[in-house]
Amino acid sequence: MFTLRKADVCDCRLIGSLAERVFPETYAEILSKEQIDYMMDWMYNPANIQKQMEEGHVYFVAYEECEACGYISIQQEAEDLFNLQKIYVLPYFQHAHCGRFLFEAAKVYIKEVHPEPCRMELHVNRHNKALDFYKRMGMKLVRQGDFAIGNGYFMNDYIMSIDV
Repeated sequence: MFTLRKADVCDCRLIGSLAERVFPETYAEILSKEQIDYMMDWMYNPANIQKQMEEGHVYFVAYEECEACGYISIQQEAEDLFNLQKIYVLPYFQHAHCGRFLFEAAKVYIKEVHPEPCRMELHVNRHNKALDFYKRMGMKLVRQGDFAIGNGYFMNDYIMSIDV
């Protein structure tokens, strides 16, 4: 049903466009509009997406037929530690198992580049409804933190982990 394509710098605008459709809706009840706007620019303007790619974020875009429907970003943080930096699915596809498809794709990618046992972590806002999804995927809560992101804003996250 879904296919996956590794993104490159030519896809920065596509990823930004997907983010514009999913990120504000995901956080509308959790964060202020001002913080959402700040984070959208900080993470999703095309120049910043390209910079992330140059710094080691590997993006993949999911498609249903010819329509882009979600994306992930994975970054290796240590020899045996990878961070699922981003996993977002357009609202229309959120109950069609696209999130599961992307989550599993992240694990497959990690095993391809690091066949030895390792760990995948992610940060999730403590009030994000996706928390239950990550638990269903087998992730465990390992710690929490409040992370300053600039402009007086914080990400109030749980850090979850799974062995890959």
